[in-house]
Amino acid sequence: MTSPTFQRLLAAILISAATVGPAMAAPKDASPVAASKGYEEIKWEDLMPEGEEDRLLEMYAAQQQAMMGYGGVAEGSAADKAMQIGTFNVVEELDGTRIRIPGYTVPFEFSPKAQITEFLLVPYFGACLHAPPPPPNQTIYVTSEKPIKISDLAQAVWIEGTLKATKQTSDLADTAYTLVLDSMEEYKY
Repeated sequence: MTSPTFQRLLAAILISAATVGPAMAAPKDASPVAASKGYEEIKWEDLMPEGEEDRLLEMYAAQQQAMMGYGGVAEGSAADKAMQIGTFNVVEELDGTRIRIPGYTVPFEFSPKAQITEFLLVPYFGACLHAPPPPPNQTIYVTSEKPIKISDLAQAVWIEGTLKATKQTSDLADTAYTLVLDSMEEYKY
């Protein structure tokens, strides 16, 4: 029997590893617009090295075993936290690549008039805020020289910029990749 917390964690990682479903998955063929601007359109699973899904499932299974050994974690207790599980393993070939990827923004601070220069990009809505953070190699730390306004956290976006295999840590989530933002636009469903 698995705990509700473990079930949520496992669901989050499986969703993350399989992108966000048809609405958020990048098209199989790179868009002509992205290619013409010199960006490689990628999917979230492209950020995971070969065999990473199996490593993540092993990590979740080990965590579940540990929780069961300690009598589990009571739903809603102080120990029932959204823990980030995963590795900093990256796809080295993507380091320095100009990419285009869809996702959801998670700013470090948020107010209706906030002008931000850094945020996290995640593959599914609510990550880091209402659900466990995706693995570090499924979370991108984004910086922008020009302050931007994010008015709707539920709105998916396309981001374009140069991806680096550089680790970042924060209170919200750790990341295996950083991206210097060139542009951001609304994701049209």
